Parts: sequence; structure tokens; C-alpha cells
Amino acid sequence: VVIGRSNIVGKPMALLLMQKGIDATVTVCNTKTPDLREYTKDADIIIVATGHPGTIDSSYVKDGAAVIDVGVNRIKDETRKKGFRLVGDADYSSFKDRNVMITPVPGGVGLMTVSMLMENTLEAAVKRRGR
Repeated sequence: VVIGRSNIVGKPMALLLMQKGIDATVTVCNTKTPDLREYTKDADIIIVATGHPGTIDSSYVKDGAAVIDVGVNRIKDETRKKGFRLVGDADYSSFKDRNVMITPVPGGVGLMTVSMLMENTLEAAVKRRGR
């Protein structure tokens, strides 16, 4: 299940998963999907990219599932030096006693994004030089 329909994450992710060779059965939902839990509770993989903190918690997810949290949200936190902290779209703390794999925010998908950006930049430079 992909939760989010943006042109940046949701739609491209759904299309990538449906490619020939990957052949995933993909359901695309959004924050206005009625009874979102009905779609997520049986999913093996949930990719949440809504831009809204706390879109899902552990009650949306079955044991053994993977949650890939793509959201990065600043929420006010006066205890922090900068006055805010970063959280994802999933309520990470609700998963602590569950048998669920979940990416942290910060420190999860963002690091992979930077790695792939560097790899693609290097590949483009090599192709431009003709090697």
C-alpha cells in the first residue's frame, strides 16, 4: 500500500512497484481515503508519504509487515535547541513493541535519497564525458 499520491513520491513509487519484473499488486491511498486501516491492515509493505505526522500508527499494520516512512515533518519542541524536531508520517513510538520493520525519521529514507543522488550525479558525469 502506498499512502500518498504526490508527483514526487506516491505516484512514482506506485509505478515503480508495478513495473514488469517487480510485479507488485499496489493499492494507492491518501489522507482522505475512508477507513484507511482497511487497506493497510493486510499489507506486507506500507509506504507512507503524506506530509502529515501521525498518519498511521501500529494499529494500521499487521505483524511482520514493513513500513517505509518517507515523510519528514517539523513539529514544535521547546525542549530542543532549535525549537523543533523531525518526525515522519508514521507514529514511530507506537511500533516499539510490535514485530514490524519501520524506517526511522530522521535517519531512514533520507540517507538513501542522498546516496542515490550522488550515484546518479556520478553516472551522469561519466556519461557526459563519454566513458
